[in-house]
Amino acid sequence: MSHSGSCLCGAVSYEITSEVKETGACHCTMCRKWSGGVYLAVAVPKDGMKITGEDQIGIYTSSPWAERAFCKTCGSSLFYRVAAEGPMQGEMHVGFGTLSDVSNIPFTGELYIDLKPEAYSFSGEGRHQMTNAEVTAMFAGEA
Repeated sequence: MSHSGSCLCGAVSYEITSEVKETGACHCTMCRKWSGGVYLAVAVPKDGMKITGEDQIGIYTSSPWAERAFCKTCGSSLFYRVAAEGPMQGEMHVGFGTLSDVSNIPFTGELYIDLKPEAYSFSGEGRHQMTNAEVTAMFAGEA
């Protein structure tokens, strides 16, 4: 099943051409500031998405390993892209809230679980959880 979505104003739209297998939550400080809360996203491999309106996308390099894309018109957070060299380079984490249909996409993991604010939690069990140190090691090529 393909998935599509867009920003709030529709200036940027996309079609995910690869299978969507999971939704993850990121609790890092940058994602919370960028999204206004927990950042929920679906993982999309490099070249796994066709974008319309690319000229309306702004890019912000937020860390040595990542860049964040947003709509220049409405400001919607669109995706986080891995910029660091390595096997994950180019992988995107597309904002769950930008998808037109979120049916049948399982919630599979949480990153920076040790930074999660006490004010919220998710129900259910069986998700993988990674700490700040584990995520940092993964991007540094140590995990």
